[in-house]
This record gives sequence, C-alpha cells and structure tokens, in this order.
Amino acid sequence: MLVKELFVDILVMHKQGSSMRAIARELGISRCTVKKYIQHPQLSEYKKRAERGCLLDPYKSYILERIKAAHPHWIPAVVLFNEVKERGYPGGITRLRDFVATQKPTVKSDPIIRFETEPGKQLQIDFTTIRRGKKTLKAFVATLGYSRACYVHFYDNERCETWMEGIIDSFHFFGGVPQEILCDNAKALVIKRDYYGVGQHRWNPTFLALSKDYGFKIKACQPYRAKTKGKVERFNHYLKNSFVLPLSSSLKQTGIDIDVSYANAKVRPWLHEVAHQRIHGTTNKKPQDLLILERPYLLEIPSLIEPAVVNLSPKLKIVPPANALQHDIFLYDQYMGEM
Repeated sequence: MLVKELFVDILVMHKQGSSMRAIARELGISRCTVKKYIQHPQLSEYKKRAERGCLLDPYKSYILERIKAAHPHWIPAVVLFNEVKERGYPGGITRLRDFVATQKPTVKSDPIIRFETEPGKQLQIDFTTIRRGKKTLKAFVATLGYSRACYVHFYDNERCETWMEGIIDSFHFFGGVPQEILCDNAKALVIKRDYYGVGQHRWNPTFLALSKDYGFKIKACQPYRAKTKGKVERFNHYLKNSFVLPLSSSLKQTGIDIDVSYANAKVRPWLHEVAHQRIHGTTNKKPQDLLILERPYLLEIPSLIEPAVVNLSPKLKIVPPANALQHDIFLYDQYMGEM
C-alpha cells in the first residue's frame, strides 16, 4: 500500500489533468498502481492496527474485583502485584501500577514534617480501630522511632490492662525497652493533663508503675496533634491498607468476616516477611536491618520484677485454637493461602 502522501499526489495530479502515464513516470510507480488508486480511492485509507495484547489483560478483571471489594478503601498496587504474580502474571509492577492508577481518584496530601530520633530513644504506641460494633477489631501498634520496626496485636477492646499487655509484649518482640514511650491522651493512660502543672500529667497508676519497673519515661503528645506521633500513625495507615484490607476483602468475597484470633495468626508472619522487609519510604532502608542496629541501644528487659499489671488477659497465641475462630481455621486458609 502506498503512503498517504503519495496517494494524495496521484489524486492531485489526476485532477490537474495529468495522464496516468505521466503520473506514473513522475512518481516512479507503475501505471497499474496509478489506475488502481484512482479507481478505488478507499484503498488508501489507513486501517486501524489491532491493539496488541497486554500481559496484564487476563488479570484486570481480578484486580477490578479486588478494588471493588475493598471500596471505599484502597489496596496498594504492590499488594495487588504480589497477588496477581502468585496467579501467574509474568509482567512487571509498572504496567500494573499504571492500570491501577486509572481506577484511583487523585487526593492531594498535606506536607509532613519529619522528626527523627536516636536509636533506642523512643517507642510510639497507639490503638487503631479497624471495626466497631458487636465484632469490634482494634490493633495495638508500637513503632520504634529510629528503625520504624513495628509490633502489632489485635484486641476487641483498649482497656488499660490491654494497653499494658501490648507494651510488655512489644518489648519482648523488639528485644529491649526504649528510653521513652510516646502516647496519645487515651483515658486508659492519662487521667488528667497538666494536673501538677504544665506538661506534668497525672498518669494511670498501672501505666506509671510499668514505667518505673521497666525504666522508660512517659511522654504524651499535645491534644489534637496526632502527627506528633506520626511514625506510628503512618504505620497504622500502612497496616490497614497492606494487611487488614487485603485480608478482610478476600474473606469478604467468601462471606467471612475477619476476627481477632485470625488476624493475630496472620499478622506476625506478615510483620517479619513483609512489613520489616520493605524499603521504608523515609529511611530508604529495611526496618529489619535498622532494628538490628537499634537493638543494642535498647534497655535490657527486667527479668525479676513483680508484674505491674494485674488481671492481664491471657496472651493470644500466634496460632489460635480452632474454637476461638469464627470459622474453622482450615476454611480461612483455604481462601487465604496467598497471604
């Protein structure tokens, strides 16, 4: 087929009265070609080239289903990438990320001011609510300020003894005690702000006794200034979107709700294998690598002290008993083998 420019030349010369012989001679083509395009001008129209198949095409319906199941929340592209990769997707994450971006509304985020701490200096703690109501699901989260290593345990309440249990367990998880703990103004921790003067708060006696026994200072952030403990707040967002949401939305597609026991059965491996192995967006290093550097700066965990906490709830095991689950654990794992 002739290029469009050459075809136009044929028509123009023909309209101007040139013979087919003259056109063929001047353009260097055969008279048969000139005759064909003069008599059948539709042959010159470019046909739209068939679109090439995309490696991601077979997995787009699955991705859209996952996005729909998670709505109004959002599953990060890297999580979806790992899921379709396990289903045989041979391509890279860039193609997937571009497709997912077309489904996500653009939200302008506020600038974040970073405050860095020395190794072993600070542990930020928080309770984040995943679900309210009869089947409440809350997560105790502790984040080391230097390494960004995190500890997570799920509960159905945030009573004082639950806070204390989470704090003590986080010390054993990290392998030491930080110099200070930064918390918010939860009623279970702070009885009265500025009770003894500006910045001198009245703490819950159990929390105060725990700080004495384990040797850490207590620090509360300013009211309505959650960004003061931004490291743990940002991890809360990551936890919900990269762990809770993929887990719960996958279960939701089978008509099952995530519960405390099953979430705890899955979160510890996820912390070790995913959260602590990712390249952190601020430090540009793996939290696990920085935790190895931070651990020597942590205070030693006291071995022979009377527990400051009374009536602590029993520790939840990593693999819960079958009767503690909403459904048999094998039913969960049948659908959640990819997690």
